[in-house]
Amino acid sequence: MRTIALQSVCKSAIAVSCLVLIVSCSGTSTPDVAAPESTPATDTSQTQQPIAESIKIDGSSTVYPLTDEVVKEYQFEEEDEPEFSVEFSGTTGGFRKFCAGETDISNASRPITTEEMEACKAAGIQYVELPVAFDALTVVVHPDNTWAADITVEELKQLWEPAAEGTITSWNQLRPEWPDQPINLYGAGGDSGTFDYFTEAIVGESGASRTDYTASEDDTVLVQGVADDPNGLGYFGYAYYEEAQAKLKPLAIDNGDGPILPSDEAVANNQYLPLARPLFIYVNAQSLQEKPALREFVEYYLVNARNLVNVVGYVPLAEGTYTVVQDHFLNNKVGTAFAGELETNLSLEDLLQREKAF
Repeated sequence: MRTIALQSVCKSAIAVSCLVLIVSCSGTSTPDVAAPESTPATDTSQTQQPIAESIKIDGSSTVYPLTDEVVKEYQFEEEDEPEFSVEFSGTTGGFRKFCAGETDISNASRPITTEEMEACKAAGIQYVELPVAFDALTVVVHPDNTWAADITVEELKQLWEPAAEGTITSWNQLRPEWPDQPINLYGAGGDSGTFDYFTEAIVGESGASRTDYTASEDDTVLVQGVADDPNGLGYFGYAYYEEAQAKLKPLAIDNGDGPILPSDEAVANNQYLPLARPLFIYVNAQSLQEKPALREFVEYYLVNARNLVNVVGYVPLAEGTYTVVQDHFLNNKVGTAFAGELETNLSLEDLLQREKAF
C-alpha cells in the first residue's frame, strides 16, 4: 500500500510539472490557476490600542516607601492602570524637576520653600499640597554600641553644627563616660528634605551642618553604613529604621523632658519633638486636569493612605486631617499652607488646624 501511494504521488508531481512547462512555453495563462489575492491593508487606526497615560513621580526618599506601596496596591487592584515611574532624588532634587514641569507628583519630607515656590511660579507650575503622613525622624547607632542609649538635642547640635567639623570626632567629647573612640557620622545629603529638616530642628538653621560625614539622598546607603560601623551614628526616616531594625539601634531623644524613643505613640502624643514631621505629596494642578488617570490615582492615594502608612512604618495623620486634605484635592486648591517656611515642633493637631485655615 505504501509503494502504491508513493507511485501515485510521483505521477501527480510529474503531471503538475508538465502543466507548468506547457503554460510557460505557450505564454498563456490557464483559467483554472488563479493568482492569490493580495491581503488588504489593515486599518490600524481602528485597531490600535490607545497609549496608556504615564505618571512620573520623584522627590523625597523618605516618602518614597509610602508612595511606592500605594502604587503597587493601585496596580494590583486596577486593570488598566497607567505607566508609573517612581524615583527619588531627595526633596530638593525632586522640586527642581517638579518646578521644571518634568514630574506629575513630587514627594516631599518638608514643605515647599520660598525659592522653590518662585521657581514653580516662573515656570507656570501650580500645585496642590497634600500632607499624607507623619514621620519620626530616627537617630541610630550600631547594635554593638553598648554605651549610648539616648542623646539630648543639645548633644546632637554639638555633634552636627558646622563648628563641630574636624573638632568633635570622638564619643567621649559628647559625654565623658562614653569611650574615647572615633564617632563616624552618616546623614542626609544636601538635596534631601531630611537634611533641611534635621538641621533646622537640631542646629537651628536649615542647611547649617558639618560636612565631614557620609552623606546620601539614598537612605538605604545610610542604613548600611551604620549597620557596618560599630562607631557609626546616623539619621533618616523611621520607615528605614523599621525595615532594618535587626541591624540598628535607635537612640531615645531627650528634648528636656526625658529620653523618648521614636514610635507611633510618641508622635501621636506630641512627645517626639522636634523630630516628628509631616510628609507630603505635591501634585501638578495642570496635570490633574489633563490626566484623568492621575486624578484617579491621587484620589486612591488619599483614600488608602491612612491604612498603608502603617504598613511602611509611618504615622497616620490626625482624625479629620485626611478629610480636609481630600477636600483640598477635590476642589483643586492650589498653593501651600506653610508660606515657604520650614516649621519644626509641629504636632498632628497643629497640622490639622493649619490645613483647616488654609
